[in-house]
Amino acid sequence: MPNRVRGHTAVLAAVLALAPVGTAAASNRAAADWALPEIRVVTSAGLMGAKSPATFRPTANLTDQALANLVFGLQQLLAPPQPAPVVPVPPTTTPTTTTSTVPTTTTTDTTPTTTTVTTTTTTEPVTTTAPVTTTTVATAPPPPPPQPPTVAHPNADATMTMLDAELVDGVGLSAAAAEYARGARAAGLNIPARFGTEVAARLLGLRIDHPAREDELELLPNDPATRAEAAYSAAQIIHSSGWLVPVVQNLADTFSLPTLSMWQKRILDTAVARIGMPYVWGGTSDGSEVDFGVPARGGYDCSGFVWRVYKLTRYPGEGDLADTLRGRTTYVMSGEVPRSELIDFDHLQPADVLFFGAKGPDSSPSQVDHMAIYMGNGWFIQSSGYGVALAQLTGWYRQHFAWARRPLREAGLAG
Repeated sequence: MPNRVRGHTAVLAAVLALAPVGTAAASNRAAADWALPEIRVVTSAGLMGAKSPATFRPTANLTDQALANLVFGLQQLLAPPQPAPVVPVPPTTTPTTTTSTVPTTTTTDTTPTTTTVTTTTTTEPVTTTAPVTTTTVATAPPPPPPQPPTVAHPNADATMTMLDAELVDGVGLSAAAAEYARGARAAGLNIPARFGTEVAARLLGLRIDHPAREDELELLPNDPATRAEAAYSAAQIIHSSGWLVPVVQNLADTFSLPTLSMWQKRILDTAVARIGMPYVWGGTSDGSEVDFGVPARGGYDCSGFVWRVYKLTRYPGEGDLADTLRGRTTYVMSGEVPRSELIDFDHLQPADVLFFGAKGPDSSPSQVDHMAIYMGNGWFIQSSGYGVALAQLTGWYRQHFAWARRPLREAGLAG
C-alpha cells in the first residue's frame, strides 16, 4: 500500500495497549535518530554545513539562511555549473624582415670615337618586410565560485511551509505550483497560499509519516522545520535525481477540476484548507490532542480527515450532514450505506467519500483500509503517509478502489 496509508484506529488502540510505554530518553533518541539515513546522504553530499551525522544537530531548528544554503547546494549538486568557455584572442600581426639580392646594371659609354662598350654588373642587397599573422587561443580567467544568496533574516526559523516552497522552487517547479493553484481557484475553491507548493512537494515525496508512537514529531505547516526534516526532504530529491520533476510538471500542466456545486465547494474548501497538515494515527484535530496516550500538535489519519471535514465542521444549513457518518473507522463508515446506494468508479462526483480495499470492488467492509474525498477529474484529497495531500485515482488507488458514498445526497444537499 503506497505512502504508508493507515486507517484502522481500533486496531491501533489494541496494539498500543499491548506495547510497553516508552521513556522520555527513548523519545529523545527517536527525535535525534529518525532521519539518520537521510542525514548520512546529505552530509556525504557536503550539504547543510556538517561533515558527518555526529555534528549535524538534527533537532535544531532550520534557519532561513541554512535553508537558502541547502537549496543552493542541491542546485549545484543536481545541475553543476559548466566549465568556463574557451575564448579566442583576436589575431595579432608581427612584422617579419627578410633580405634578398637584386642584380643592378650600370652602363658606361665612351666617346663616340671609341668602339668598346664596357658593362659592369653589381649586386646590392634590397630589404623587404612581409606581415606574418599569429593566432593565439586562451582560456578566459575562471569566474569566482558561485555563492548562496544572502537572505534578509538569516537567523529566523524557517517553517515547514517555507521548506516545501523553497525546495519546490529550487528544483524548478514554481510554475507547476502556480498551475495547481490556478486550477483549484478556477473551480471556485478558496485555497490557502501554500496550496500549490504543498501539492507539488507531496507529489515529490517531501514528507515522512513518523511511527504512531512518535507522532509528537509531526509538524504543522507553520511550525519551525527541524534540520532533520530538511535532511529528509533533501535526500528524497537526491534519490529521485530529478526524474520526478518532469512528472510533477506534466501533472500540473493538465490539472483542472470540474464545475462544482455550492455544497461541493463548501466541502472541498474545508478539505483543501488542511493541505500540508501531518498524518497522525487516530488524529481528528487541527490543533493539539492526545491520541492513544501520544501527544500530537494536530493532524489526522485517513478516516480522521474525512471525520474532520464532514463530522466536526459545521456548515450553515447543513441539516443532517454531520449525522450521515456514524462510525469512526474506515470499515464502519464504508458499511453504513446499503449496496444499492453505493457509487461506482464511473459515477463519482466531487465531495464523494472514497473507500479502498484489498479486493477492490469485491472487498467487504472489513477489508476496507483507506478512505479519501474525491475532487473530480481523477484527483482526490487524503491524509496518508505524506500528510494531507492530493493524489490521482490511478495505479494502486484505481486497482483497490472499492466504492464511494455521497454524504451530500444522503443529507439531501445535492445543490
